[in-house]
Amino acid sequence: MSTAPTTGVDAIRGVTAQGWVGDTAVGDYFALLKPRVMSLVVFTALAGLVVAPGAIHPILGFVAILCIACGAGASGALNMWYDADLDARMARTANRPIPAGRVPREDALILGISLSVASVALLGVAIDWTAAGLLAFTIFFYAVVYSMWLKRRTPQNIVIGGAAGAFPPMIGWVAATHSIDFGSVVLFLLIFLWTPPHFWALALLKSEEYAKNGIPMMPVVKGVRRTKIEMVIYSVLVAAIGVVPSFIGMASIAYGVAAGLLGTAFVAFSLIVLRTTDPVWPRRMYGFSILYLLLLFAFLLVEGSAQSVVA
Repeated sequence: MSTAPTTGVDAIRGVTAQGWVGDTAVGDYFALLKPRVMSLVVFTALAGLVVAPGAIHPILGFVAILCIACGAGASGALNMWYDADLDARMARTANRPIPAGRVPREDALILGISLSVASVALLGVAIDWTAAGLLAFTIFFYAVVYSMWLKRRTPQNIVIGGAAGAFPPMIGWVAATHSIDFGSVVLFLLIFLWTPPHFWALALLKSEEYAKNGIPMMPVVKGVRRTKIEMVIYSVLVAAIGVVPSFIGMASIAYGVAAGLLGTAFVAFSLIVLRTTDPVWPRRMYGFSILYLLLLFAFLLVEGSAQSVVA
């Protein structure tokens, strides 16, 4: 049996003296879809669909979430295809299927394009073409605007590119209502404003590696202190947006109280990160930021489900 490439460079070229492994595990292709990111996308999209006013048939709701999940997977595969050279040089990503030599690079491109077309077409035909258009734009934004343009050119890559991760709950909302309403914009802003402090917490820990590989992340270009100050600003903004659903009828006062407490903790973490040089705090803030978003959308999902049962 032939052996797979043993280095990131060989993996990118897709060749060795013996050729590619012919029996790549299905799990490696699934890994191209970035399943952890996909699971967060599905969760937030489901919350957007459930909390939206009106009702959608359960089967159509399932189809909508499936299409959004496949669209997210398509984005991940296209990102891995384009960033394969960079992934091979980064310790955090060197074991991904392409740089590790377990999947040919062109397979990720084919998978990404196929899933993109299928997910957008099915969502449009079965549910709503506005939702399908948003899904198509999300895939394009992540794969082209963020991966190919912003990521390697500007320290604002995460700020602008974060829009791609913020669209799923809006798509879920539109699938249920067939319209883009203020509530869907609030859900979009919640994730959009959350993304910079969430990712910059990780970037603070990996700044040397980003600098070594020429990636203009905020700590590399603007410095650690400027990054921490902006993390505080965005944390305050996301904490404020987090309580808005309770003021516009999307959620109860109980949700507002919980969101306020979680937002206060989020801001507190950012202030501690600003005041200390101990790397443990960016790591803790990174972990808490994930918990913060999961809890907010879980509360919205529970309240939306309860309202649907009452209705």
